[in-house]
Amino acid sequence: MKQGRRKFIQTTAAGSAALLLSSLESFSLASKPSFTQHEKYELLILATDWGYEGNYDSFFSKIKKDGYNGCETWLPGEEKYRMELTAAAQKHGLVFGIMFGIADADVEKNRREFIAGLDQAIALKPIYINCHTAKDHFSFEQLKPFFEYTIQLSKKTGIPIYHETHRGRALYSAPVAAKFLESIPDLKVTADLSHWCNVHESFLEDQEETMKLVLERTEHIHARIGHAEGPQVNDPRAPEWEYAVKKHFEWWDKVVERKKKNGQRMTFLTEFGPPLYMPTLPYTQQPLANQWEINVHMMKLLRERYT
Repeated sequence: MKQGRRKFIQTTAAGSAALLLSSLESFSLASKPSFTQHEKYELLILATDWGYEGNYDSFFSKIKKDGYNGCETWLPGEEKYRMELTAAAQKHGLVFGIMFGIADADVEKNRREFIAGLDQAIALKPIYINCHTAKDHFSFEQLKPFFEYTIQLSKKTGIPIYHETHRGRALYSAPVAAKFLESIPDLKVTADLSHWCNVHESFLEDQEETMKLVLERTEHIHARIGHAEGPQVNDPRAPEWEYAVKKHFEWWDKVVERKKKNGQRMTFLTEFGPPLYMPTLPYTQQPLANQWEINVHMMKLLRERYT
């Protein structure tokens, strides 16, 4: 019985690996989009330190070895950690973007702290700043000054500032984002469309015009795969998520096509998160897949498709 059980486990494991490999190969071997590429086009793929427990130096060493161009990290709260971030990036020859936002429910306090934090982020000279902007329950009139301030600050400093399509934040849904984009022509976004799949319980098939507008104003992408019931599939390599993966790449293709044609920099963050964002087993809360391996897998797919 023990020998039979061992053989069953080995056979099952081998079968699972074959399914993942066949899913990866089927996507990788699919015909790539035919883009007109400008010579100045540049692709940068960044790693998330979300869930990583080491220091900046060890993190940058690891991501460089795995083939990333740099990282996106939350703005360090203390000066010593901000210094460690910039020193590590310089040491390893990598770039970084800054993620930043304030969660306070008071509008005026949120705005004051938002402005102060942006000053700290600008001082680090990141390649961009990605904002988790304000709160989803703030009104249009309350939120508009947040966007207008960042537009002026970006023009003044030359550092791109984007606003993420994130649950709980200003651009938490497609129709809300469309209203701001139509009203503020210079507003640029970080597209994390996995959130909207969850918010709208769909792949946005019934909001084509809004999606077209959003993708036209997207400058940076968070490459996580969402679905109708959650912002992160358990493992994008699994064949049951093939449609979800293809749908996200269809959206991303449109952004990359514009960037390649115009000779601009295209930045991606591979942002599959750790537990409990990563689905887990009951009781033990063991993750259903390896976060780091999934993000590296996504990075390789992005390089193959968009280099």
